[in-house]
Amino acid sequence: MNKFNVQDQYSKKAREQGYRARSIFKLEEIQDKFKLIKSGDNVLDLGAAPGSFLQYISKIVGENGGAIGIDLQKIESLRLSNVETYVGDIFDDKVYTQIDIDQFDVITSDLAPKTSGVAFMDGGRSFDLNLKVLEVCEKHLKKGGNAVMKILSGFSEGELVGPAKQMFKQVRKMRPKAIRKSSGESYIVCLKKI
Repeated sequence: MNKFNVQDQYSKKAREQGYRARSIFKLEEIQDKFKLIKSGDNVLDLGAAPGSFLQYISKIVGENGGAIGIDLQKIESLRLSNVETYVGDIFDDKVYTQIDIDQFDVITSDLAPKTSGVAFMDGGRSFDLNLKVLEVCEKHLKKGGNAVMKILSGFSEGELVGPAKQMFKQVRKMRPKAIRKSSGESYIVCLKKI
């Protein structure tokens, strides 16, 4: 049996609670620790498919806030009045011009490259994605805003943490419990944009 097909406790819990993916519990643990997102916030979620981050964010921001998700693939309607989704490439600046909001309180990213199984290649692709996330933060995250992004091992994290520290007051690394033991992923949490 493929180790990725094993139905673990988080996959089961996600189904039971009506979430589309187990990744919701990664964001939930980060939120519990750092309180990134507040009621009334506008949040941009990059790499949003299938939409579990958006489902969770929608509950936190409430009806006075909103969440916008961007992904290369279409996200099936979440039927949430405070959520909008767009099909687009985060590297294509045109996608951001379609969105009514220019400045966000929080930017979340669960982006991951198509993996090859070769750590340094996958890590390099993850690094490129996250440099773009930082660029999006520079342009579209409000002063004092927060961000979180997924990274894969296989590159020197200092190359990403360095630029993040120039943009945010605090930068922390976290590996939520919901990450599979076999996975090389973790998250960089960026607090209070300067």
